[in-house]
Amino acid sequence: MAYERFDAPEAAPPSRWRHYWTLMRADRPIGTLLLLWPTWWALWLASGGLPPLWTLFVFTAGVWLTRSAGCVINDYADRWLDPHVKRTKDRPLASGAVSGREALALFAGLMIVAFALVLTLNWLTIAMSFIGVFLAASYPYLKRYTHLPQVYLGMAFGWGIPMAFAAVQGEVPVIGWLLYGANILWSTAYDTWYAMVDRDDDLKMGSRSTAILFGDLDLVIQGILYALFLGTMALVGLRAGLGVYYGLGVGVAAGLIAYEFWIARKRERDPCFKAFLHNNWVGAALFAGIAAALAL
Repeated sequence: MAYERFDAPEAAPPSRWRHYWTLMRADRPIGTLLLLWPTWWALWLASGGLPPLWTLFVFTAGVWLTRSAGCVINDYADRWLDPHVKRTKDRPLASGAVSGREALALFAGLMIVAFALVLTLNWLTIAMSFIGVFLAASYPYLKRYTHLPQVYLGMAFGWGIPMAFAAVQGEVPVIGWLLYGANILWSTAYDTWYAMVDRDDDLKMGSRSTAILFGDLDLVIQGILYALFLGTMALVGLRAGLGVYYGLGVGVAAGLIAYEFWIARKRERDPCFKAFLHNNWVGAALFAGIAAALAL
């Protein structure tokens, strides 16, 4: 496939930067927040409270950079599909506003900056970052070969958890892997809401997702995933000795999740998307519980 000519950034018109910004989904912070909360869970638990400020900066900036890079490579992989999906047909790559070559250059630039930040941490964190790059770069292609890209998204989105423990403690203890497993369950669940929005379009185009795999049992399996997630998070709290404040956080998260099922009970597009967005508050409630428990 022939690509459009790649213009150097210095020669790009101002509108070009707006297309890059949109391609990175920088105008839609929900993805960054869903990636940030689990990373902060891990940093606070690994540090027993407020983590070292430089480590906090590296991981917070790294979340934004890697999420942005993930959006770019996802749209690059889906440039054949997005023009046929109502929700994505106007994205910069789908509309032709940004070329494939430009997207790859942007992805590489974002990952290089993120890796430069990781180089300031210990060797174990640096080594683990290579796995993170592989997960981020390979995730978008899973929907072509498996119905479980949402599970793989959880693996990619949650890799900051073991990296955070490695950065703070120089190792990844059992609680770190428990938290990572909980995040995979959570990400699979909330991204299934997102997949339910696109289910009809994905079926027409031959794309795959958990929403298609679950079929009429989608809400039942969603309930099981969220129950396992909350149970694993409760186990994390027990192992860390977090106590009543964390328990309140888990309780609030459970109530927020129940509300998601209520609004999405008819499986309509807009309510399912609203349920997906609502998971930001689930992550925030759990973080508040962790931070309060460790502070008080």
